Amino acid sequence: MKKYTYTEKKDTRSGFGAGLHEVGQKNGNVVALCADLVGSLKMDAFIKEFPERFFQIGIAEANMMGIAAGLTIGGKIPYTGTFANFSTGRVYDQIRQSIAYSGKNVKICASHAGLTLGEDGATHQILEDIGLMKMLPGMTVINPCDYNQTKAATIAIADYEGPVYLRFGRPVVPIFTSPDQKFEIGKAWLVNEGADVSIFATGHLVWEAIQAGEKLAELGIDAEIINIHTIKPLDEEAILKSVAKTGCVVTAEEHNRIGGLGDSVAQVLAKNNPAPQEYVAVNDSFGESGTPAQLMTKYGLDAEHIVGAVQKVIKRK
Repeated sequence: MKKYTYTEKKDTRSGFGAGLHEVGQKNGNVVALCADLVGSLKMDAFIKEFPERFFQIGIAEANMMGIAAGLTIGGKIPYTGTFANFSTGRVYDQIRQSIAYSGKNVKICASHAGLTLGEDGATHQILEDIGLMKMLPGMTVINPCDYNQTKAATIAIADYEGPVYLRFGRPVVPIFTSPDQKFEIGKAWLVNEGADVSIFATGHLVWEAIQAGEKLAELGIDAEIINIHTIKPLDEEAILKSVAKTGCVVTAEEHNRIGGLGDSVAQVLAKNNPAPQEYVAVNDSFGESGTPAQLMTKYGLDAEHIVGAVQKVIKRK
C-alpha cells in the first residue's frame, strides 16, 4: 500500500475560496455571486480584490441562479456560492430551466455538503445533491477530496464551457494531494494500485479509503484505490480497467447510496462487466446533528466500514 502522509488539515471550502481568488486574477470574466454566506464560502479574498465583480444576492437563491444565467449571455463566467442544500434542492427548478436546459456556463459551487456539515442537522445535510445534479442533461458534477484538489478544480472549471456542479465541505480534512496538480475533468486518479478489490471513492471518503487500504494491507488484502473526483462525466475506462483486474468493487461516498457514485459505477458494470459490489454510503436516510466524526461513524462512512465492505465483497467473488 502506497503511503500518504499529511502535515496540515484544511477545509475544502477554503480550497474553493483560494481557487476563486486565483482564477479571478487570471480571468477577468470570472464573477462571483453569493446568497448571504460570504464567510462560509470563503469568498472574502475575491471580494476584496474584485468588488466590482461580486454580487451579494442575499437569501434569494433562486434569484441568484437566474442572475447567474443572465450574466453568461454577456460572456461572464459566474460562480455561485451557497450551501449545497440551497444550491440544489431549493433551486432545482431554476437550475433545470435557466441553466441546464439552455447549457448556460454557470459554475454552481456548493459548500457544506453531506453529513459532515455536522451540528446544523438533517435540514442542512443534503445527501441527494449528486443524484439531483447528475440527472440534469449536460451538467458536469465534481466532488474533490481535499483543499488542494478543490482549489485546482475551482480553477479548472473556468476553462470548461458548460454548467458545472462543484461540491465541497465544511470540516477540516488532511491535505494529501499535490499543491501543483493538474485537475482533469472526467479523469479519475489512481491513488493506489492493487489486485484484490477496487475501491472507488469520492470527496471526503478518499482519505477514509486510504486509511482503509492501510488496514487491509495488514490483513493481506491488496486494495486498488481510485479517486473519482468527477462523477459526471464518469471515467468508465478507469473503472472497467480496474474491475477487470480485481473482480469486485466497493464504492464510498458521503451521499445517499441511491443516486450517487455507487449507482453510476453499478450502471457501468451492468452494461460492460458485472461484478460484486458493496456500497459505503448513507443507507437511504436523512442525517442528524452531531460532530462530523460521530456522524461518519454512525452512518457507516469511515475507514472501518470500508474495510468491512471490502471483506464482504471479496467473499462474493
